[in-house]
Amino acid sequence: MKRENVLSWDEYFMSVAHLSAKRSKDPNTQVGACIVNPDKKVVGMGYNGFPMGCNDDEFPWEREGSLLETKYPFVVHAELNAILNSIQSLHGCTIYVSLFPCNECAKAIIQSGIKRVIYESDKYNGTETNIASKKMFKEAGVETIQLPYTISVETLVKKHEG
Repeated sequence: MKRENVLSWDEYFMSVAHLSAKRSKDPNTQVGACIVNPDKKVVGMGYNGFPMGCNDDEFPWEREGSLLETKYPFVVHAELNAILNSIQSLHGCTIYVSLFPCNECAKAIIQSGIKRVIYESDKYNGTETNIASKKMFKEAGVETIQLPYTISVETLVKKHEG
């Protein structure tokens, strides 16, 4: 008899996104992304961090201050890193991301050909950049789906153990 109570595909791929987020050195927000093709194969992963070659001890992690004293002009978001790290065309793919994409990431997602965004948190819901993301996704025909639960790798392990 086969084992029951296995991870759903959404649980599995969002868990991969969370595992990727564990690589982020951001002291406030760790975001991970996992891109999956229509055959349910992982074709790209990423997390938020500084560009390659930029020493994370030499750049600011602050959230407040003048622009150049903060992380914002320097950090590459998880979604863009996953797109840049992809190993194939992304047309028709799905991206799993722990935080709803900002407007800049939304543009990259649309341009890459990704057709579905599955996300957990929408903590910036109602902000201007969030509204812009949702408007672009709707116009471009990119489906957005919020998971009705939050993935915790620890909780999943307990839930799915024998």
